[in-house]
Amino acid sequence: MKDPRFWGGTAAFVCAGTYIFGFVVLLTLLAPSGYGANDADPAAIAAFIAENTGLMIIWNLAIYVVNGLALAALAVTLGMYFAGTSPHLAQMVRSFGMLWATLVVGAGMVANVGIAAVAEKFATAPDDAVRIWEVISLVENGLGGGNEIAGSVWAILIAIAAMALPRPPRALALFSVVIGVSGLLTIIPQTGELPGAIFGLGYIVWFIWVGILLIRDGRQAQAGRPVSTAGLA
Repeated sequence: MKDPRFWGGTAAFVCAGTYIFGFVVLLTLLAPSGYGANDADPAAIAAFIAENTGLMIIWNLAIYVVNGLALAALAVTLGMYFAGTSPHLAQMVRSFGMLWATLVVGAGMVANVGIAAVAEKFATAPDDAVRIWEVISLVENGLGGGNEIAGSVWAILIAIAAMALPRPPRALALFSVVIGVSGLLTIIPQTGELPGAIFGLGYIVWFIWVGILLIRDGRQAQAGRPVSTAGLA
């Protein structure tokens, strides 16, 4: 039976993988259509969706649904990880992580229902398909893409919980704060796209970092070797 930290670390790697997959597909296959750009033509996006429905559904399943499910598993593991040091902070880490995971999965479900509706409607009523997509994209962005409040608060809570450990992992805590602050800045339109990019790319590094540390400690525990009291250090 694998140590719970192994499964949490694996979930962290899955989260990182979905982010990488999402960025690669966005930059190589979706960006030429204008998808994701603030000034994108809704009619062009609707046409692209109608022609590439399968690709869009797979993309949304990866970046939202798979990511959210893995995120939920990671949140539970981190809640267990911090429970011995600060039960209250551990509960907050788990709860806010689950909240973020719920929003992410919800965004993916809304997006895929919308994509199917746009693709079906586009053949007979393109203007209606465009209007459907405009509404669906607003709901999707509100839940999981237009701002990053939930993920930002989670990162900051993890930083606080990490600093409460006997030997705090200061580098990880500081990096978590940078991710959290950059995500909170996404609610300010004047900041442009830079905070969102820092948030997304930063979380790729963060997920890999945390995944390595969790799996390392899980293996040490299973081998009967003492686990570092530094926690995620």
